Amino acid sequence: MEQIKSELVALRLSGMAATLKTLEESRKIHELSLADGLRLLIQGERDQREANRYTRLVKNASFRYQATLEELSFDASRGIDKSQILSLATGNYIRRGESILITAATGCGKSFIASALGYQACKQGFSVHYFSMQKLMAKIKIARVEGDTIRFFEKLAKTDLLILDDFGIGTMDNQQQLDFMEIIEDRHARKATIIASQLPPASWFDLFSDETIADAFIDRMIPSHRIELKGDSLRKKR
Repeated sequence: MEQIKSELVALRLSGMAATLKTLEESRKIHELSLADGLRLLIQGERDQREANRYTRLVKNASFRYQATLEELSFDASRGIDKSQILSLATGNYIRRGESILITAATGCGKSFIASALGYQACKQGFSVHYFSMQKLMAKIKIARVEGDTIRFFEKLAKTDLLILDDFGIGTMDNQQQLDFMEIIEDRHARKATIIASQLPPASWFDLFSDETIADAFIDRMIPSHRIELKGDSLRKKR
């Protein structure tokens, strides 16, 4: 039995090896038919691979918070609509390449909800990247210095769900505005994007020095799912 487990590990079938060990320790291995045993081994391998993929997707996403939708408090007075969140939890907005806008004052939970939706996407096998706007601009700057801009933009364009947090904090120069618009354009109606901002969309026009870019961005983002959080900062209550 030890040799079989070693060979399964050598073949990178660690899920099967772990399931076989469990069956052996529980003394159920001799109670199973060959077909039933194989089913359990295959299921164990499938579960292990799904768990490994989830762990890898979460690591690559670089979330700000470790959050789940189960941790959310569905409080209508704070602007959290349970039916809307449950609908988004299905991941259909990702499959359709739709966007989500989360707006609220500082500390009201924008980043937490964005992270929770991101974790949910990882559970469903979608690739996710999470950036604050400041870090995104820094990444683009480094990519330009290293001559790697095209590859970086292509990577973002292929990501199933891109989460951009702290939109509207700080200013973008002309080149950064162009870069940002290119990212949005590459994803429009193809891949899903979540934007979290302290500013309501009515104030977004003032963030751009180029009116054409402002018009194009707002035109692509306004027909989105909207989550408008209300109330005081949650940080004040801690």
